[in-house]
Amino acid sequence: MRTHYCGQVNASHIDQIVTLCGWNHRRRDHGGVIFIDLRDREGLAQVVCDPDRAEMFKAAEDVRNEFVLKITGKVRRRPAGTENPNLASGEIEILCHELEVLNPAVTPPFQLDEENLSENVRLTHRVIDLRRPQMQKNMMLRYKTARAFRRFLDDNGFIDIETPMLTKSTPEGARDYLVPSRVHAGQFFALPQSPQLFKQMLMVAGYDRYYQIVKCFRDEDLRADRQPEFTQVDIETSFMDETAITGLIEQLIRYVFKDAIDVDLPNPFPRMTYAEAMRRFGSDKPDLRVTLELVDVTDVVTDVAFKVFSGPATTGGRVAALRIPGGAALTRGEIDGYTEFVKIYGAKGLAYIKVNDASKLNEEGLQSPIVKNLHERALAAFIERTGAQSGDLIFFGADKTKIVNDALGALRIKIGHEKNYLNGKAWEPLWVVDFPMFEYDEEDKRWTACHHPFTSPKDGHDELMKTSPGECLAKAYDLALNGWEIGGGSVRIHKADVQARVFEALGIGEGEQQLKFGFLLDALKYGAPPHGGLAFGLDRIVTMMTGAESIRDVIAFPKTQRAQCLLTDAPSLVDEKQLRELHIRLRQKVETTVEVGKA
Repeated sequence: MRTHYCGQVNASHIDQIVTLCGWNHRRRDHGGVIFIDLRDREGLAQVVCDPDRAEMFKAAEDVRNEFVLKITGKVRRRPAGTENPNLASGEIEILCHELEVLNPAVTPPFQLDEENLSENVRLTHRVIDLRRPQMQKNMMLRYKTARAFRRFLDDNGFIDIETPMLTKSTPEGARDYLVPSRVHAGQFFALPQSPQLFKQMLMVAGYDRYYQIVKCFRDEDLRADRQPEFTQVDIETSFMDETAITGLIEQLIRYVFKDAIDVDLPNPFPRMTYAEAMRRFGSDKPDLRVTLELVDVTDVVTDVAFKVFSGPATTGGRVAALRIPGGAALTRGEIDGYTEFVKIYGAKGLAYIKVNDASKLNEEGLQSPIVKNLHERALAAFIERTGAQSGDLIFFGADKTKIVNDALGALRIKIGHEKNYLNGKAWEPLWVVDFPMFEYDEEDKRWTACHHPFTSPKDGHDELMKTSPGECLAKAYDLALNGWEIGGGSVRIHKADVQARVFEALGIGEGEQQLKFGFLLDALKYGAPPHGGLAFGLDRIVTMMTGAESIRDVIAFPKTQRAQCLLTDAPSLVDEKQLRELHIRLRQKVETTVEVGKA
C-alpha cells in the first residue's frame, strides 16, 4: 500500500511520487492550506494539502487526530527557513495529490504529546500510549538491543534452544506462579523463575553453548525494576572457567552497547570482590559514578561512652562513616530529611559530625551532640580514615551490618546524585566476584543460597560448607552498571556429590533432594561437563539505555506494581465450569452478623 515509511523520506527523494500510510499526528489549517503531520513507526512527514484538488482537500478538512490515512504526493523541498532539523524528513514535504481515509478514529483519551500523564491512564490505554514517539523509540531500541545480543551469540557458536514454560515447582527463592493441571487432578505445573535447571541439563546433553531470550516468572513484591514476568538473556557454556566466561560476556555487553546506542564501554571492566564492595559502598552493585565511600570505624568505637556506637561494635554489628565534602553547609532540615530517608532501610537514626575545624578534636572543632561521648582516639580515627577536612560533614551508621550497609549505601547514592558528587563518567561497569556461598536467614534460622543452590563453591571451600558455611565463597559473579545489577551468574556444580553436599548445607534432606531435584542429580551422574553461565535482565538494560524511570516504559504490555494488567483487566475471575475442570473449588469467606439483643 505504500512506497516508503514517513520517517525515511528525505531530500534524496525530491521530485519523486511517494505513497505513505500512517496516523494523523497533527492537522493544521493555515487559511486555505492544510498541513498534516503523518506518523508511522519511523517518524513524521509533513504533508501539504492545497485546495486546487477539491476532492482531496475536502477529505483533508474532515481529518482528525489518529485517523489512519493513505497519502500519495510529490516530494518537494520545504521553503527556506521552515526546515525542521529535528526530523529525518525535516528538509522536505509532500504535496498531496490523493488522500484516502483508511479508518477514522474516535477522540483518543489523551494527546500523544501530552505531558504528566498518570501511569494508570497510560497503562489502561496502553495501545494509545505505545503510539507516543518516546514509547516507539523505547520499543525500537529494545528490538535493536535484543538483535545485538542474538548477533553476537550466534557469531560465537551459541545455539538458541527453547525450554519449557510449564515445569516443576522447585524452591529457588521467589514464589512460583502455579498452573493447575486439568488432566492430573490436584497437581500443578509452575512457570519457570528461570531456565536454570534446563540449561544445565543442556550442557550435560552436550550442546556446549546455549542461549535464549526468554520470559521468566516470579510471584514477588514489585518495584520500579521488577515485574512478575520479565525477559532474560540466558546464557550457558561448557568447559570454561570464571575468567573465560566473564571475559566472553564482557565482550558481549561491550558489543551490545556499541551496536544499540553507539556507546564504547571501558575495556577491560574493573573487578571487585563482594567483601570490598560491601565494605566501601554498602552494596553488591555499587554505582561507581558516585565518588563518596563508606569507611569502617567499628574497631575504634568499642569502648566509647556512646552506646549507639559501642553496642553494635561489641555485638557483631557495624559502625561506618560517610564523609560529605563541604557537607557542613547542609541545613538542619536537609539532615533531618536524610535521617528520615535511612529509616526506610531499618536505621533508627543518623548520627553526624560537622567538621568546622579538623585540627581541633573537641566540641570546639567538631559540631555534634555525640562528640562529648566520644574519646579523642575515636575522633582522630574518624578524621584520618575518612580524610575529612574543615567544612566537611561525616554521617554515621551503627546497627546490624546489613542495616548499616543498606542505609548508608542508599544514602551515598542519594546524596551523590542530589549534590553532584559524581566523577563525570556516563557509564561505570563493574564485575563483582567472590560472593558468599550462603547467607543466614535470621527469621527461619537457617542458611540459604546467596545466588542459587546450583552454584559451585570456590576450589578448596568444599569442607567449609559443613564447618563454617558463612566463610564459604562461591564461583559467582555479577555485572553491575551505574548501580544496577544487569547480569549475574556462576560456574555451576557439575558433580552429583558436591551438589548433594550443598543441599545438605541448605537443610534440604536426601528425600527432598530426590523429590524436588532428582532429575538434575540423576543427569549429573552421566558425565556432566564443567559448565557455567550468566543471565542478563534485558528489561533493565534497555531501561538504562533509554534513561526511563521504570522498566514498565520498555515493556509493551507491563503489569502495575500490584501485578495487574489495566489494559486487559487481568487477573480476573473465571467461571465455575473452568474451575470444575481444573478440580479447583474456591474457599468462600463467610461473614456472620449478630443482631443486638440476640444470641
